Amino acid sequence: MSGLQQSSYWYKSAIYTLFEQFSVVLFGFGSVFLLLRVLSKEEFGIWALFLTVAAFIEVGRNGLIQNALIKHLTALNPHDAGYSRQYAVIGTASLVVNILLTAVSIALLYFFAGYMATLWRSPQLQNMFYIYAISTTALIPFSQCTFLQQANFNFRGVFWANFARQGVFFLLVLFAWFNGSASLTGIAVYHALAATAGAVVAFAFARKYLRLSANINRQWMLQLLHYGKYVFGTNLGAMLHKSIDKFMLGSMLGTGAVALYDLAIRINNLMEIPVAATASVVFPQSARNSNAGSLEAVKILYEKSVAAVLAVLLPAIALVLLYPKTIIVLIAGAKYADTAPLLQITVLYGLFMPFARQFGTIFDSIGKPRLNFLFVVLGALLNLVFNYFFIRRFGTIGAAYGTLLVFAITFVLNQIILYRQLNVRLLSIAHYVLQFYRQLLGKIDQSIAELTSAKTITVSQTAKPESNEKTV
Repeated sequence: MSGLQQSSYWYKSAIYTLFEQFSVVLFGFGSVFLLLRVLSKEEFGIWALFLTVAAFIEVGRNGLIQNALIKHLTALNPHDAGYSRQYAVIGTASLVVNILLTAVSIALLYFFAGYMATLWRSPQLQNMFYIYAISTTALIPFSQCTFLQQANFNFRGVFWANFARQGVFFLLVLFAWFNGSASLTGIAVYHALAATAGAVVAFAFARKYLRLSANINRQWMLQLLHYGKYVFGTNLGAMLHKSIDKFMLGSMLGTGAVALYDLAIRINNLMEIPVAATASVVFPQSARNSNAGSLEAVKILYEKSVAAVLAVLLPAIALVLLYPKTIIVLIAGAKYADTAPLLQITVLYGLFMPFARQFGTIFDSIGKPRLNFLFVVLGALLNLVFNYFFIRRFGTIGAAYGTLLVFAITFVLNQIILYRQLNVRLLSIAHYVLQFYRQLLGKIDQSIAELTSAKTITVSQTAKPESNEKTV
């Protein structure tokens, strides 16, 4: 990849992934804005638990398939004679793993649906989980097609597929809100319809990358599973790390407490737009650098990507810390005003998210997913213990205290490992953050100077006497 091509890759990839993450959060925010006004606190808490369980299944699928597929496809040389055949063999093996994993997840969901409904004292959840089986089936082609596009460094179709999925769900919720018929079961059906719409769009964009082999290569299936097992465990551990607080709140304090906490987390998730977008772009490029043996390039990639995200997040975090109640009331209404103290704590997660997310992305890409997996499992276990005691002691806000403490502990451990493995330095990251702000201020000053200069020229030209008039 030449310098010009690499620059183009970063520009286009960043634009599409930012648009993708922005549209997902925008439509998700719009849907939540409406649901907060048509559902009671208890019902909204049930919906939050439903989405959390659904996210477990999706994140597990992505962990087992996505990085393994991208890693092995990007390692192929398009100029080799057997490229097309090998590409098809790997793609077919990945698709079979995708189908089998989905079948297992549906079976487990049917088996445990009643238990989870009883645990959280929410009978509606059982039928909602049965409906979700349709959603997760539709996500087989959706996920496979988006992964193939990422492996081919094409993020355009990924954006439109996610746009269709989230946009259709938002429109259906909007329709239900206008008609006053927003039931939890109906919303679960909308969720399935939206997943189907996203799958259709993903397939339309990924057709040129779909190459299937007539035979299923069991060796490649095992190889993909071997690579993906740590990422699979890492993703599930990360989800447990992020969700154990909701699960424990639901079982210990009820779904009303889940609603309050989930609202704070959803507002906090707005900050994950640049984090997730950067991770999506960094992984393929980091994998390529790792394949070329350039660990120094991987180190710089980590430092600069974390710094860029931090530079964007810091002003947003400061704003939320200063005006939490105003933000809550604008988004959810006065009945959720007591969420403000929660938001002031959960927003601090944003200080650690860029470090943690890029830590996982980098070590997965350089072929060390086991290390990332162990750290995530440690974080999940700490979160389980801390949340249990903090919720018992402080109530709903205890979940935020416990999770923040876990973020801080794992941050310290991650930085020790990064320093030893890649010589990553926090001072370098701080330097890049300051450099980002200096460049931004420089561009602002330059724009102001150019604008002032343009106005001065315009005024002088207007005031100049007309000396070239012809006399008749």
